[in-house]
Amino acid sequence: MLAILQVTFPFFALVLCGYLAARWRFLPIEAIGGLNGFVLYFALPAMLYRFGADTPIARLFDPAVFIVWLPGALLMVGLTLAFSLNARIRWNDAAFGALVAAFPNTGFMGVPLLVALLGAAAAGPAIATILIDMVITTSVCVALSRLDGAGQQGAAQAARRALRSMAVNPLPWAILLGGLSSALDLRPVAPLMATVALLADAASPVALFTIGAVLARSQALGAASEQASMPARDYVPVALAKLLLHPVLVLALGSAAIALGLPLERFALVVLVLAAALPSASNVALLAERFEADTGRIARIILLTTAAAFFTFSAAVSWLT
Repeated sequence: MLAILQVTFPFFALVLCGYLAARWRFLPIEAIGGLNGFVLYFALPAMLYRFGADTPIARLFDPAVFIVWLPGALLMVGLTLAFSLNARIRWNDAAFGALVAAFPNTGFMGVPLLVALLGAAAAGPAIATILIDMVITTSVCVALSRLDGAGQQGAAQAARRALRSMAVNPLPWAILLGGLSSALDLRPVAPLMATVALLADAASPVALFTIGAVLARSQALGAASEQASMPARDYVPVALAKLLLHPVLVLALGSAAIALGLPLERFALVVLVLAAALPSASNVALLAERFEADTGRIARIILLTTAAAFFTFSAAVSWLT
């Protein structure tokens, strides 16, 4: 367990540093957008491209991974909606709560952390989950968020809007470009590849620091917009579902799929379960803010899962490896 904590502690410590820097105003709130932009448009695409280019194409786009991960994500969305919808939490807030329960922080945190723990082979399955969650899970939840009086037409428009947002997001394109480089065994010229490597090396520390800063900003914005204190039942069950139910669900689906003859490697299943055990994706707070959902609730879920995952994720690693 000590060996695992030696790997996981620095990752979560950097998130805490970013949170405290923004909370105590060492980092101006106005600067967080710039940090997020650097990670999203430069550093993280470079890292995902490099991992994709260095991963065999069959592992990067393994159909078995898609067959296991996607039903797990959609089941998490459905289950979270079922116990979240009530007189106070309607479709908009419930849908983004479901997204934050089903979408782990695989891009900013998971890929570098899983590679550090399990080796470079973990990159392929982890990157595949990013594609599924960014393109399908997010689009489904955004469409569901429009059901509050919008009807089917409003949901369809929201889904198209989400897909357009994904089309200009550099992360899926970086993954696809990396996969193309892997399939064709082509790499950029040495000076360009060295530039990509520098950006990729910066991705992990800056992304982790930015997660903390974004959480602090989302928490502050959510608190400022709240009219009354939020009951724990509105966000604690979703956080528990993310950290406990999601990995158990993926493990059950993957084990059943293997028993039925699906050619899913045990190693890939371990990667998927650990990806599901990650805290919620911090970018969901930005998406919820854009669609005028309850950002305070979403920020609480993300913050709680990020803090608790230091213990729950480390325990999952100890159990599975």
